[in-house]
Amino acid sequence: MTSLRLRMMEDMQLRNLSRHTQDSYLLQVSQFARHFAKSPALLGPEDIHAYQVYLTNEKKLAPRSMQVTVAALRFLYRVTLGLDWDFDRIIPCPKAPKTLAVILSPEEVLHFLGCIESFKHQAILTTCYAAGLRISEATRLKPEAIDRQRMVLRVEQGKGQKDRYVMLSARLLEVLTDYWRAVRPAGAWMFPGAVAGEPISTSAVDATCRQAHRMSKLSKPVTPHSLRHAFAVHLLEAGTDLRTIQLLLGHRSLSTTAQYLRIATNKVCAATSPLELLPRPIPKASSPSTPEHF
Repeated sequence: MTSLRLRMMEDMQLRNLSRHTQDSYLLQVSQFARHFAKSPALLGPEDIHAYQVYLTNEKKLAPRSMQVTVAALRFLYRVTLGLDWDFDRIIPCPKAPKTLAVILSPEEVLHFLGCIESFKHQAILTTCYAAGLRISEATRLKPEAIDRQRMVLRVEQGKGQKDRYVMLSARLLEVLTDYWRAVRPAGAWMFPGAVAGEPISTSAVDATCRQAHRMSKLSKPVTPHSLRHAFAVHLLEAGTDLRTIQLLLGHRSLSTTAQYLRIATNKVCAATSPLELLPRPIPKASSPSTPEHF
C-alpha cells in the first residue's frame, strides 16, 4: 500500500465517509493511476482531462458513473493532496439526464411479489415496498428493529449514516411474523446470508428480483428500488403529505421527495385542461373542398 493511498483512506475515515463510499473512491483512483501507470500525485489537469475524455468516448461511461469518478478525484486532489484548484473547471462534473421512474401499479406490485418463490426474498422485497426501504436497509434489518407496540420499524444507519423510524403496517408485521416462525433465522440479522454472521447480500436479492420479473412477464422494469418508488408514489396518490413521505424515505432534502409529484398521476391529472373551459360545442373544422383540376 502506497503512502498516498493510506493518507486518502485516513482522510475518508476522519470524515466518516461510509464504507461503500470509501471503497468506491479508492477503486476510481486506482483505475486512474493504472491508466497512466503513475502515481496520481504526478498527474495534473491535462492528464485528468484526457482521462475523462477516455472514459466518455472510449469506455462509454454514463454520466452518473462519471460523477462517481469526479467525486473521487476531487476528494483526492482537494482533500488528500490539498491543491487549491478551480475544481469545477479542472475536473468538471457531467450533467446527468433527468428521467422519470416507471411506477408499478398496486396490482402490478401484488402480482410481482406473488412471483417470488423464496419465502425469505419475498419478505425482504415486501418490506421494501411496505416501508419504502432501500434494499441495503431491508437486508440489514434486525429482529429488535420491529416495534410491535408503536408499529414502527427502526432503520439503523441508512444512507448518510442516519437512523430513522418507518411505518410498520399490520400486513407487513404478519408477513415478517410468518417468515420468522417458518425460518427461525439464527444470529443477529433478520435475513441472514450465506456467510456466517453476515446479512444476506443485496446482489442475492437483486438476482431473485430479476428471476421474479421474468416470471411475472411485466413489461415495466422492476428492481428493489422500483418498490421504494412505488411506495412513495402510492402514498402520495393516497393523500399523504410530502413532508411525511420525506421523513419515511429518509431524504435529506424535500426537493428530492418533490420529484414524485411529477409521477403521481392523480396530482398530474387533477388540473383541468383549458380545453374543458372553452364554450361548448367546440366548432367543427370544415371538410376541405375537393380541388378542381379542370
